[in-house]
Amino acid sequence: MSDTTSLLSRAWMGRWYGSLCFAFFGWLGATTHAAQASPEESLAHAEALRDTAMQGTTALAIVRSLTTEVGPRLAGSESEARARAWALNILKEKGFAQVRNEPFVMDAWERHDEGAQVMAPYPQPLAVTALGGSVATPEGGLEGSVAVFETLEALKRAPADSLSGQLAYVGHAMQRTQDGSSYGYFNEARTAGPSIAASKGAIGYLIRSIGTDSHRFPHTGSLRYREDTPRIPALALSNPDADQIERIAAANEDIKLRIWVDSAELPASESGNVVAEITGRTAPEEIVLIGAHLDSWDLGTGAIDDGAGVGITMAALELIKQAGLPPRRTIRLVLWGAEEVGLLGAQAYRQKHEAHLDQHVIGSESDFGGGAVWRVTADSQTKEGDDLFAAIADLLAPIGVAPGSDDQPGGGPDLYPLMAAGVPTLRLHQDGRDYFDLHHTADDTLDKLDARALDQNVAAFAVFAWMVADSDVTFRAPEN
Repeated sequence: MSDTTSLLSRAWMGRWYGSLCFAFFGWLGATTHAAQASPEESLAHAEALRDTAMQGTTALAIVRSLTTEVGPRLAGSESEARARAWALNILKEKGFAQVRNEPFVMDAWERHDEGAQVMAPYPQPLAVTALGGSVATPEGGLEGSVAVFETLEALKRAPADSLSGQLAYVGHAMQRTQDGSSYGYFNEARTAGPSIAASKGAIGYLIRSIGTDSHRFPHTGSLRYREDTPRIPALALSNPDADQIERIAAANEDIKLRIWVDSAELPASESGNVVAEITGRTAPEEIVLIGAHLDSWDLGTGAIDDGAGVGITMAALELIKQAGLPPRRTIRLVLWGAEEVGLLGAQAYRQKHEAHLDQHVIGSESDFGGGAVWRVTADSQTKEGDDLFAAIADLLAPIGVAPGSDDQPGGGPDLYPLMAAGVPTLRLHQDGRDYFDLHHTADDTLDKLDARALDQNVAAFAVFAWMVADSDVTFRAPEN
């Protein structure tokens, strides 16, 4: 056994494999002609996958290995390259088909140092982190008075050049939800805010972290500079430090800050998507896609975002393979690179596979932490797809998953480029009430994951992938 898999616990895996074999022995023995499995046999197989997963899977052990042996995996970095090597090694050892890396080139970024402090009226340090992609400050940093805005909309309404020579601060406090639905609205302060502030004349930009915790862990994440405005340094404050700034401002005190960012841009860096498959027994050209993103931010170890998704989807694929009966269609696992900096791996995947996207039956990604799945939605456009979705929902009901209706279920961020090309998606909605406590922080670590919740996720992904892959059902609207 290699060093890479040493943390996957021989004894634990032996127990797991033994229970798996036991669960499926009777079913496989009763199936005389596996290549012509009936719908009833396929359904029984899905039930066995579900029940076996609920008894324990390799998901947590996989995340433990990734976060311990690789750690943080910033897009385009040497550590992300090590993560790809780690994944390729594990997937080959597990005997999957077509294991490969699909490389692409990107402009990378790395952080060296950062900080902020109140200079007046009450000198003190602040807990901050540079936003991903932020330009560096001049040597020695920047100092300036602070213009405080309660929301991003208030900043947008500020007159042009009204912030000349100042640092802009935006509060824009994110609200906690189960489904993470508030993220899109509040996230604009991070992605678009720096250029909006620069358009008003600001020399630097600070935001309240896009997160729901009350700890001194600032949340990073990527920004998007506009080409028509100056690029200014941008940082996020932890929520308690943002509170501090707002208390001082509420007392009508003028605030003067010093900020510094030491960062570097790394053009023409390499990233890649790691791919593995279970080859379909009768329609191998048809693809049921599951996946997660392999990269992470550099503050924590990327256990929640998205080591959990890597563990869940790898374990689901392993569960199906170890059961011994390949599905009718191919199940493809994709571990995307460079998701955090603009879905670059997903875009590269679409470009590479453009000619065959019509053969992608459906896709789903795990990228919302490790909370239990509570709802399932699908964007089926056919009656047969609706019927299969109903059957999947029935299979998942005993493990606490309810069907929902959603015009655009999404399937996960890395599915967005494929959705735009017409690929249907199914989404397994995870309980994300504490996800944005940890998201993009130094607190994104292995200890936050719960093995039983991960196992329930594996059960849901295995049922979904098997049921669609072992069918001839299409979710696409028929062509006229």
